[in-house]
Amino acid sequence: MTQLQDDGSSRTDEADQADEADGTAEVWRVVRVERVELELPGAYPDVVLAEKQPPWERLRVPIGFSEGNAIAYALRGIEVPRPLTHDLMTELLERHAVEVAGLRITARHNGVYFAELETMGPKGRALVPCRPSDGIALALRQRMEVPIVVATWLFGESGETG
Repeated sequence: MTQLQDDGSSRTDEADQADEADGTAEVWRVVRVERVELELPGAYPDVVLAEKQPPWERLRVPIGFSEGNAIAYALRGIEVPRPLTHDLMTELLERHAVEVAGLRITARHNGVYFAELETMGPKGRALVPCRPSDGIALALRQRMEVPIVVATWLFGESGETG
């Protein structure tokens, strides 16, 4: 079950169990978007997130093809002749003085990942639930680097080292 915390973030029972099992005090790990890849014979691409500090684990998050393309374009700085959905959303946020302050990947249920965008604007701070792929695509399009963090317990089963 997902529980809303005092700071507005979400937490699951599995996360509590993981912390109890290994005694981990650290809640979030800072990551960077390393790449988008499709491993054959896989049906969908993964976005690969790599920790910015030791133990250097990686997390593979399955995403859709259009989101994979949007992330890959942003990672490589590829300009497109017409704005993609995430380009449009970035423009809307800028015109309304709302900045993307951070992205948190908070949970995984039955192989599906969940995230939330932290935004700051004229009406203050807000946490907006989103798919990790949309949050990443938006974060990569901001003028300033947007911190992306992942709940520590998500690295447990699917984390890669190196």
